[in-house]
This record gives sequence, structure tokens and C-alpha cells, in this order.
Amino acid sequence: MGKNEKTSLGRALVKHHNHAIQETKEKGKQYKSQNKKVLESVTEVSDIDAIIEQAEEAERLFAIHHDSATPVPINMDAGSSSSGVTAKEWKEQRMREEALHASSLQVPRRPPWTPKMNVEQLDANEKQAFLSWRRKLASLEENEKLVLTPFEKNLDIWRQLWRVLERSDLIVMVVDARDPLFYRCPDLEAYAREIDEHKETMLLVNKADLLPPYVREKWAEYFTRNNILFVFWSAKAATATLEGKPLKEQWTTAPETSQKTDDPAVKVYGRDELLDRLKFEAQEIVKTRKASADPHRERVVVGFVGYPNVGKSSTINALVGQKRTGVTSTPGKTKHFQTLIISEELMLCDCPGLVFPSFSSSRYDMIACGVLPIDRMTEHREAIKVVAERVPRDVIDEVYNISLPRPKTYESRFRPPLASELLRTYCLSRGYVAASGLPDETRAARQILKDYIDGKLPHFAMPPEMTRDDENETGETGDGSSQSEVSGEARGPGLGLDQVLDDLSSFDLANGIGYSKKKQADSHKQQKKPQRKN
Repeated sequence: MGKNEKTSLGRALVKHHNHAIQETKEKGKQYKSQNKKVLESVTEVSDIDAIIEQAEEAERLFAIHHDSATPVPINMDAGSSSSGVTAKEWKEQRMREEALHASSLQVPRRPPWTPKMNVEQLDANEKQAFLSWRRKLASLEENEKLVLTPFEKNLDIWRQLWRVLERSDLIVMVVDARDPLFYRCPDLEAYAREIDEHKETMLLVNKADLLPPYVREKWAEYFTRNNILFVFWSAKAATATLEGKPLKEQWTTAPETSQKTDDPAVKVYGRDELLDRLKFEAQEIVKTRKASADPHRERVVVGFVGYPNVGKSSTINALVGQKRTGVTSTPGKTKHFQTLIISEELMLCDCPGLVFPSFSSSRYDMIACGVLPIDRMTEHREAIKVVAERVPRDVIDEVYNISLPRPKTYESRFRPPLASELLRTYCLSRGYVAASGLPDETRAARQILKDYIDGKLPHFAMPPEMTRDDENETGETGDGSSQSEVSGEARGPGLGLDQVLDDLSSFDLANGIGYSKKKQADSHKQQKKPQRKN
């Protein structure tokens, strides 16, 4: 081939490459001109963003309805608080206020609509209803005795939930077995009933393999007593069974608690058992609809809803038998609802995870539970404090093979380890050092939180109605520590005078108090003698 000859294949490839680049640029310009945004969960909004959003929405409503727009009151005295109230009284007042305003903490409802409405009318009605819901929550935040946790503030995410609730016949609310009530939203169940009285809601208690059998028995009794439809399930165990991978036991309990039970309400369901249960509940819904002469589609839709990172997509992948939805440890992986056909009678619908508004938890509890992303936390010690208060001291020592500092004799023997103690001991054992030469507590906090979420650090919550007699029967406290150890520590020998003096001297040295006397004692040695003049 000559030097000046050009092959047609090379020219065609170059032309095709340039044409693809030009099409990509045009699509990007068109996408930007339409002002479309990627669907993303929004739980943190600054005050200035909220003010601008309210101002824009108020201006839009004023243009549509000239007389319906009302000014949004702004409280300039938000920092004022009542004084002279103890911590216990403040907690009691807060609990009374939470019980009083519990009915105001609702899921946003979709406004009534008809197929004859156009897109502009539907969008305006939904935005107006969502803004009214935001204003109700803002009025609750003005109450000094109420602390509202971060919640979903993106209307498009709530629209995904509305579509899933409308399409689904059976609503499956996926919760974490280690604290089911934290992830349960009772108002969502009520909203599903408002849409259709035939809709049923099932509580899918995921990660149930992380609970001891006796704890599952207590939760089963609580759910049965409160007429809550529930199923114990483990998406991780079901996926491992499908792939043929062994799954080690999480709990090594005593012989009297490790016996396997045949009670269907307590056992952890497998993949086939859960599919049969879903089909059974779906058939019951179909029978009810036929009895009420309500025409409906033959295929029953089962919708999966819940908080982020509780295992909705993992559950659907395990039920389908292959990876059909994206799964990651970072909350908010699912962006849009997806429908998957299992059979001619059953179809699954996966909804993006939503953070529902609540009074019962703080922002750091939500980070420790994996609801909010770990990588976005700014105060890592507050989140680690939650872990240290929930996991017993000896369990942390055993899992990480470390030795946490014991409480001093003048401190309570039952106090949990401090966040600084846990982080510094972990950094020392792993060699985590920052560029400044200090322990890299941020890196250690992220690793500890991931272990806490994945179940490497075992923890669980007991039902709220569990009495003291039930705890005495199980021999365990709410945080998983045995009462025999606690009573053994309480019956320990008395403190001697020498131990108290040693602890006080170590406390003085740790706080830099004991150095002043040494300086004064050695100050005469550092003084130079005056030289004699000749």
C-alpha cells in the first residue's frame, strides 16, 4: 500500500467517532436546556435553600391564585429556650410533646387526580400539597421541645412512593431485625389503607439471622399481640444458599437458647418459603376483591418499601434468583421504582428508599443504622458514641481483639466506653495515623460504623413492652450483656484507700495538675549561682 493512500475503513471509523461525539454534545445541550436534574435523595437542606424554595413556590402560587398565597412566618427567636429545667424534666416534657403531635407526623399524601388532568395541573397540585406538608413539619420544628430528624425533602422521590402504593396490592415494608420499630412507619400503613381498603401491609424483618432465637420469639409475641403481619427473613442467607456459599453462624448462644424451633412464626424463611407466603397473601387479596365485586387486574403486584439500606433490592434479587437491581452498601442506590415479573400471578415492584420523618431518633442514630451515608458525616465521635452505648464492652474487645480502658474507681463501673477511648484504642491496634501524626479517628470511625451495620458487632433491641420478668427469664439485658456479669461486678470487693489515691494521682497527671509541684521543687536546681566579682 502506498504512502499517500488512505483506506476507506480508517476514514469510516474516524467519521463514525466524530459523529458520535457530536451527538453526545447535542444531547447534553438539550438535556441542560430542559433543566432536568438527576433523581437524588435530599435529606439535608440548609436554611437559605429552604427560604429560597418557599419564596419561589409562594411567588408561583401567587401568580396562579392571587388571593390564596399567605406569608410564611419566620421565627427570629429560635435560639430562645426555657431555663431552670432539669434534664429529666426536659426529657419528660419532650416525650409528652411527641405523643401529643404524633398524629401530625404523616407521610405526604398525593392530592386527588383524574385522567382528564393535564401534566401542568397535576404537577402544580402535587407541588402545592407537598409544600403544605413541608410547612406543617416546619411548624413542628419551631417547637423547642421537639427535635425532628432529617427526612426526605425531594418531591420526585415521594412521587415514586405514591406510584408504588397505587400499583401494589400487597405492601411489604422491609425493616432491620435488630431494631424493627426504628424502621417501621405506621402512617405509611394507614396511607395504604386510605388508597384502597383491600391493601395489606406485611412487615418483612430482614437480617433476622443476626438475632438470637429467644429474641425472635419476643418480637414474634410483640407482633402477634399488636396484629402486625410479619415474616422473619435474611436476604444475605438466601443469596448465599443460591450461590452455594457457606454462611457461618452469627450467634454462639447457650444450649437452652440455641435449640431450633419448628414454630413458623419464629423461624427464618427461605427463598421458596417466602415466595409461597407472598403468593398465599396475594391470593387472599384476590379472593377479597372478587368477593367485593371490585374489578381488578389478574396479576397481583407486591411492592417493597422502606428506609434506605435495609435490603429491599437484595431481597428482590434473592427472590428473582439473579441480580436484577443494583445493590450497594451506600444508601440511595435505587433511583426509580422497578417492576419484575415472577410468574403469571405475581409481580414485584421495588421502590427507592425513603427517610420518613420521625421524633424517635437523632441524626447520629440514623448514621449508625446506615440510613444516612457514612461518608457524609462530619462529627464522627457522636456516631461512634451510639455504637459504644449499644454494643457491650466485652463484645467490642473480643471482636477487635483490643483492650479498652476500664472505668476508674471513682466512675460508674457500668458506663459504656467513651467514643474517644474506642477510636484511639482501635487506631493504636490497627496503626491508623493521620498526616498530622495524630490517630486517624475519621478512618477508624468509618470502619467501625461499617462493621456495626454489617453485623460484625452484634447488637439488638428488645420489644418495648418487654417486662423486667421477661429479662430475668432470658438472663440478658437490652444491650445483650448478661445480668450475671453485672451482678458479679456489683458484688465486687470494696475500694481501698490506696486504690483511690492512685486513681486520683493518675487523674491529676492526665489533666496536667501534678506537674506544677515538680516544677516548683526542681526550680532551685535550674538557677545559676552568681559569680563572684574579683
